[in-house]
Amino acid sequence: MSEQGSFNLDQAEIDKNSVIPIYYQLAKFFEKQIRQRNLLPGEALPTETEIASHFGISRMTVRRAISELVAAGMVYAQKGKGTFVAMPKLDNIVFDLNNFYEEIKQKGMKPNSKLLEAKIVRSDELLSKRLGIPLNTRCLFFRIVITANDEPLAYERKYTVYAKQKPILESELKDPSLSSLAAAHSDSLPVSSKKVLMVSRTTEEESLILGVSRGTPVFLMVQTLYDLERKPIAWGLSIFRGDRYKLTSYDGWYDE
Repeated sequence: MSEQGSFNLDQAEIDKNSVIPIYYQLAKFFEKQIRQRNLLPGEALPTETEIASHFGISRMTVRRAISELVAAGMVYAQKGKGTFVAMPKLDNIVFDLNNFYEEIKQKGMKPNSKLLEAKIVRSDELLSKRLGIPLNTRCLFFRIVITANDEPLAYERKYTVYAKQKPILESELKDPSLSSLAAAHSDSLPVSSKKVLMVSRTTEEESLILGVSRGTPVFLMVQTLYDLERKPIAWGLSIFRGDRYKLTSYDGWYDE
């Protein structure tokens, strides 16, 4: 019999009236349980139905929460079996699933994210190659700038295969992470994520958005999300100002 943690759904405090999205609260709850070893590597999470029923929320909300954990590499899905806590990979850098708004508020600053553009586009050669799709496939594209006290800190451009043909709701774009958009608009649930961090220099467009000189050094994170068949379903680029942004990583999941 495998070792089990002391996990209990009753430990969660989900505030449905909070400005913080429910799916994000749920993701943070599971993240905390994993870091504190209440959920151990290899241990199964409750099913989507169980979680949704316990909190009185939709399965789509639960899926969005799980997709955030998948994107962070903290859990993985097995077809027909469920979702399980991933084993920490000590030889890889794992970025913390931070709440940008909470961090900025703690520093006495006013956070904000501004949607610059959201539209349906047809895939070009680059996007078709990144997502493994035919040319001219319909994709959801959005651009967003993240600010603190009206100072731009990050600029994001992200794409997901637009398979469900659903209207783009404004409420879904208030916190438009790549994993949440993929879960909401793709036919497939993202179950794994690859992030590549590198150093880059701003283009003219990026410089205008971030208010810096062209060629300013920045962090560039490229993220790809995959479904159960390891097929890419979403791809994005995030630019972080190197002079104003800090990226945190852990050697494993657990808090001391």
